[in-house]
Amino acid sequence: MTGMLYSLARFCVARRGLVLCIWLFLTIALVLVSHRLGDNTNDNLSLPGTDSQHATNVLTKSFPTQANGTSPIVLHAPSGKLTDSKYASAVNTAAADVAKAPNVAAVTNPLTPQGAAALSKDQSTGYLTVGLKVSPGSLSVDDAQTIIDAAAKPAQAAGLQVETGGQLGQKVSKPSTESSELVGIVAAMVILTLTFGTVVSMLLPIITAIFALASTLAIIRILGHVLSVPTVAPTLATMIGLGVGIDYALFIVTRHFRGLNEGLPMDESIARATATSGGAVFFAGGTVTIALVSLAVAGIPLVTTMGLMAGIAVVVAVVGALTLLPAVLAMLGPRINSLRVRDLHPQEHAKTGLWSKWANDIAKQPLVAGLAALAILIPLSIPLLSLNLGQQDTAALSTSTTARRAYDLIAKYFGPGVNGPLVIAVSLGSPAQPASGSSSSSSSGSDPRATDPRLATLQKDVSSTAGVAAVAPTQIDKAGTTAFLNAISKAGPAENATTTLVDKLRSSVIPSADKGTNMRAYVGGSTAAYEDLASRISGKLPIQILVVIALSFLLLILAFRTVVVPPQAAVMNLLSIGASYGVLTAIFQYGWLSGVIGLSGPVPIVSYVPLFMFAILFGLSMDYEVFLVSQIEEHVHAGEDNRSSVVSGLVTSARVITAAALIMVFVFGSFVLNGDPTIKQFGIGLAVAVILDATVVRCLLVPALMILMGKINWYMPGWLDRAVPHFSIEGAEFFAERDKVISEDVSPVPVGAAGAPES
Repeated sequence: MTGMLYSLARFCVARRGLVLCIWLFLTIALVLVSHRLGDNTNDNLSLPGTDSQHATNVLTKSFPTQANGTSPIVLHAPSGKLTDSKYASAVNTAAADVAKAPNVAAVTNPLTPQGAAALSKDQSTGYLTVGLKVSPGSLSVDDAQTIIDAAAKPAQAAGLQVETGGQLGQKVSKPSTESSELVGIVAAMVILTLTFGTVVSMLLPIITAIFALASTLAIIRILGHVLSVPTVAPTLATMIGLGVGIDYALFIVTRHFRGLNEGLPMDESIARATATSGGAVFFAGGTVTIALVSLAVAGIPLVTTMGLMAGIAVVVAVVGALTLLPAVLAMLGPRINSLRVRDLHPQEHAKTGLWSKWANDIAKQPLVAGLAALAILIPLSIPLLSLNLGQQDTAALSTSTTARRAYDLIAKYFGPGVNGPLVIAVSLGSPAQPASGSSSSSSSGSDPRATDPRLATLQKDVSSTAGVAAVAPTQIDKAGTTAFLNAISKAGPAENATTTLVDKLRSSVIPSADKGTNMRAYVGGSTAAYEDLASRISGKLPIQILVVIALSFLLLILAFRTVVVPPQAAVMNLLSIGASYGVLTAIFQYGWLSGVIGLSGPVPIVSYVPLFMFAILFGLSMDYEVFLVSQIEEHVHAGEDNRSSVVSGLVTSARVITAAALIMVFVFGSFVLNGDPTIKQFGIGLAVAVILDATVVRCLLVPALMILMGKINWYMPGWLDRAVPHFSIEGAEFFAERDKVISEDVSPVPVGAAGAPES
């Protein structure tokens, strides 16, 4: 690997102009193509084998509008009633115009008998129920806005407030992330300037990260027209791409400065930095990518695609660090030291500086240091014991979004459960028939087949279930073999009471109604789907954890040839991730400090956030583990004893690890400014985990444990040592052998020979 990276770096240095032009061309081409195609994200929640998916499948043929879900466009009269003549015509026009809009299958007008339930008791508020021909997740933002505008223009002209909820509202209520990205980049620039000491060198990681990020987002946008890319995926890729892109470049530039200080020629220093620290970057990036791709183990299309998109961000960042960065370094040459803002201390200063004192203090009292680290991590992990996985909560969005305002209006005038009705889909083995003695027609307009004993029993049982506020009349298809009814919870869609209601309907109410009948019913709708998602993730998370740990275990054995360091790393990583889960639970689920981060109170932790956090953080933790242990191993190979090696390795790596971690913390933490609560959860969870991992774990707990373990750290059974192929992350052996060959090729001139100086 080292030889390949060295050759690649030499090529990029020698053909610096060509490499830069290729990157410019590819990046610009990708961005132009992606903008030409436009955004096409898709939040379809497909969960094969779940109750909610069965409900969708049952309704797809006979009731496609219900299968695709409905969205409310809320119309609110600031004074008077919607039935007043000055408003009524506008409401009717809005309903008619929406019905003509592209992708709309049906619209229910609250001023008609069929839509009477969508008109509030005081008649000041109503909502158009919009059914779509396609899944709402497949609509673009422009498509959704076209539908909304069809209602908004006549309604607003009449003085009505118009807000859109459901999937349509969420589609146009995605907060912008530019300010988050800018804050993270500015913070990274400050940290890099202080780390390198020059403005020019600071710009290098920023430039490569931005190039990689632009390419990544363009690739994701293009793939959105081939795959179902979730709306949150580009933002998640931005967080990860910026963080790892800057960090990977930081490692290589730091090694380049070290090479220059050791007297290496400029081009050789760049090539060796790319081959050595670049090897660690390749290894770390591979670990993160494997962790993200392993999300496919969960068997959830949404999760698998999000993992793939985030993995693309990491791969592009690695390619940028190994190709674009060497080319730019070569073009700058000695100008990398331009615009110096502070003088850096010589390498010898590190042996007497702050980190040296810190490392020696740990070496003197390793047991105390280890217990101190555990005293921080374990209490922070305690809230994890009460973690409940939930769903995206519209009630937690900013009031500046139309989805949140629509949610509040519906909750106020109709009840919170109306924001997330439960759709009970029914498959009948034999066509529904009116009950004996019932009229074959109904003056109320309801289908007489709804009196079928099976459907009547189901509706009665659902209506009498605790927690159900109302049940809509049963709808039956022409063949009489498919039906559905909507059940409204007394609680909001994201509240635990609604989750409990879904479980109760599935576990006792519906089986009781189905018993002894030729009928099968399923609970569907977005609320039930997110409950299924949480359940599926809870079941798959342990498997995913085992897969990631096993793969990381194998990679670390390959890297360090020891069976002791890999389990140490796994336990350390689990400790830092557990503590970050605990903090996440306390802030979001308990509501601690919620006002500080722009929330009005507790919000559910979205079910896929912990799953993704684990994959991302386990990979990033390995970055710091590899960097720290490789430095320690270098001193071990140099002949130092275990204690001295740990101290020296910590002194050498701590400054870079803390700088890299601070960049990650600011990049991730800046996304708390995003108005989407789910993005806030990712940002805070990742930032907390990185700061704990880089400080408490890597710079305190790991060194303490390695000092206590002594020579056992490097134990490797003979049979395994023979079986595992030799692999060097930073390629020290490669360059030692290469330099030896070069020195042997330069034959010394004998003393006294012609032209040689006499002694």
